[in-house]
Amino acid sequence: MVSAGVSASAYLALWNAMSRRALDLILDHVRAEPSRTWSIIVTIYGDAIVPRGGSVWLGTLLAFFKGLDIADGVVRTAMSRLAADGWLTRTRIGRNSFYGLADKGRETFARATEHIYSHRPPEWRGHFQMLLIEPAAREGARAALDAAGYGVPLPGVFIAPAGAEVPEEALAALRLEVSGTPEAQQELAGRAWRLEETAQAYVSFMEVFAPLRAALAAGETLTDLEAMVARVLLIHEYRRIVLRDPILPAAILPADWPGPAARALCADIYAHVIAASERWLDDNAVGEDGDPLPASAKIGRRFKD
Repeated sequence: MVSAGVSASAYLALWNAMSRRALDLILDHVRAEPSRTWSIIVTIYGDAIVPRGGSVWLGTLLAFFKGLDIADGVVRTAMSRLAADGWLTRTRIGRNSFYGLADKGRETFARATEHIYSHRPPEWRGHFQMLLIEPAAREGARAALDAAGYGVPLPGVFIAPAGAEVPEEALAALRLEVSGTPEAQQELAGRAWRLEETAQAYVSFMEVFAPLRAALAAGETLTDLEAMVARVLLIHEYRRIVLRDPILPAAILPADWPGPAARALCADIYAHVIAASERWLDDNAVGEDGDPLPASAKIGRRFKD
């Protein structure tokens, strides 16, 4: 109900100002950290450009970064760095530059996408699978084991919930089954995956984004560009945490594990901003043929598990 003497338009203006302030808090948080323009670009591609084909006009990215007050020169430098490092490929058509994902980038995004937008902890069979690897073979297997979700409680010792796939690089490892009391299993998991650090990161993430969630839940709206900025920064911050979260079964996590609450907050904000952010992409994301990049139905299935 609108109080006497205060117009509905005045209330709308007030609520919209609150929503913008909530977004400003997030922008302040991002600006307070070391420059990560290149990392935000990676998020844009994974979250928004890859579903639409994977290649986009440089001008689209410059328009987006204006919403973050990041200068064109900074964006161009970051794009050049990503291309030099093998993440992006550059195509020139006339005077326009288009950047698409290189094979290295596509493989990385394919692995990350399910981890970010889906939530499927493995079944807990009551024990861990432990791999013991000789010192000479550890470095060669470490990256593959990390990607497969293995934790490291001690040097040369890798564990995962029973049933986890053993990557090819570790097939020669000695395999053991490890069980114990629920308390001992939780302690082992906490040490192997440094869960306390990840938990604190989730809590900090929720503190930063909770004001925006509250403003949007109260019916506030953002412009299409603001919605796109909110969406990208949301996934940018969430991605940095969830990609180091092994997504373990609840039985071996602390009772107050904040992962599900952080995911629920992320999914809620994403649902609020997706329509407006997709409109911004419809209007601004241009492909190599000069036409708008087509929207993808996959976007609507994110966070739906």
